[in-house]
Amino acid sequence: MREAVDEFARYLSTVRNRSAHTVRAYAADAVSLLDHAVRMGCADPGGLDITVLRSWLARIRTTGAARASLARRAAAARVFCAWGHRAGLLPTDPGAQLASPKARRDLPTVLRAEHAAALVEAPGDEPAPVALRDRAVLELLYATGIRVSELCGLDLDDVDHGRRVVRVLGKGSKERTVPYGQPAERALDRWLRYGRPALFGPDSGTALLLGVRGGRLHATAVRRIVARAARASALPHTAPHGLRHSAATHLVEGGADLRSVQELLGHASLASTQIYTHVSVERLRAAYRQAHPRA
Repeated sequence: MREAVDEFARYLSTVRNRSAHTVRAYAADAVSLLDHAVRMGCADPGGLDITVLRSWLARIRTTGAARASLARRAAAARVFCAWGHRAGLLPTDPGAQLASPKARRDLPTVLRAEHAAALVEAPGDEPAPVALRDRAVLELLYATGIRVSELCGLDLDDVDHGRRVVRVLGKGSKERTVPYGQPAERALDRWLRYGRPALFGPDSGTALLLGVRGGRLHATAVRRIVARAARASALPHTAPHGLRHSAATHLVEGGADLRSVQELLGHASLASTQIYTHVSVERLRAAYRQAHPRA
């Protein structure tokens, strides 16, 4: 069982090119599934069948797991079983028979344009180099809508200053080009001229954004930067992904077509991008209910 999980993790990492976070989550789900299979009398992965899979999900449901969690675990079980069948560990693929509950997608919390601008421009009391970096971080997050991991992974040569675009390496090592505007350009220029040289150290390498010790900026630090700016602007707690949601919604509200927004965000499916249409419509409804006398 342990060897099967290790081989599965290697497959996800090297063949499927999944992120380290996804590999850890899917491997943990595989361990949970196989542990449950052993309790049901299975001696090896070949004993997995649809009854074991359904029993495993039913047990997880009794712990109060959310529908989204159940859906993800079912997806992990399907991937594991499909891999195990191809690898010769399972005589059949029971995961193909496994239905999973559809995760209810709540509409993301989105800042209004004026609130997003206030957050990005929030004054800070950090030392000058750090303040310049934080402003560049906030401007880039909102201007491009990139993920926090994508932001932290940017190198100096990923920025095309002439065309005002950044080259982003997204999920599955898929590369895309994302434009940014003049405010982000000014913030980035000030950071590169005056901030980055002050923080540069032996571990800086080619990283675009640096931490206070000179190494590549970490996602945890970016989350603190965004949360601090939200507090300074008297806004509710906001995470980097909140700026991504806001950027996408404001693009849709401004008339951008969904295909373009999908490409900018790096979504594999248009279905992931369509939620921002629902967000825009819901905001319109809320404004109507508030303003119309006969709403």
